[in-house]
Amino acid sequence: MALVMLKDIRKSFKVDEEELEILHGINLSVTKGEFLAMMGPSGSGKSTTMNLLGCLDKPSSGEYWLDGQNTSSLDSDALASIRNQMIGFVFQGFNLLPKTSALENVELPLIYAGMPQNERRKRAIEALELIGLSERLYHEPAQLSGGQQQRVAIARGIVNKAPILLADEPTGNLDSRTSDEIMDLFVKLNRELDITIILVTHEPDVAAYANRMIHFKDGRIISDERLNKS
Repeated sequence: MALVMLKDIRKSFKVDEEELEILHGINLSVTKGEFLAMMGPSGSGKSTTMNLLGCLDKPSSGEYWLDGQNTSSLDSDALASIRNQMIGFVFQGFNLLPKTSALENVELPLIYAGMPQNERRKRAIEALELIGLSERLYHEPAQLSGGQQQRVAIARGIVNKAPILLADEPTGNLDSRTSDEIMDLFVKLNRELDITIILVTHEPDVAAYANRMIHFKDGRIISDERLNKS
């Protein structure tokens, strides 16, 4: 069974009293352990699709199946619960809390999940050690480089041990060397932890780290390519 399945997903927004359809029948199946890159120009529908995959929005029609559950008709509380259990997020702008240590930033999803302090502290330390920041636990974002801040954001995205990590332009604010380091880290997490990674990017060099690449255009998927990593 696919971990993620979109069936004839359509999404419309109201513009000047008219319904404007952004997604025109998206069908997509992603199995556990895949590393998928979504590409396309601005306005192609990839970011709207990412929001739907992250349960941050709901489709206008169609079905979104996540780990065997149809999420399309769930209310906001149920979607929030699924996000916390099933999905980690990494964003271009890091989205770290200022004046808050790396450790405390990583703990946040576990606080929302109601995990006891001792356990969440242990889990957060393990996540930061895994991504190579064991010596920066108590540093605030302003004391970290851009690459280190993104590593903290990745640790926060995996600390709840969710099976899916969604990354929206995660290297967009980084130089090319640091971008390569971050993408190598994504590959490590995908291979060693079997985390399913779905990445949005404009950069072909970044997308090339994935093992599958899909292209969006005008609200449709126009190509779906498996990349040979042998």
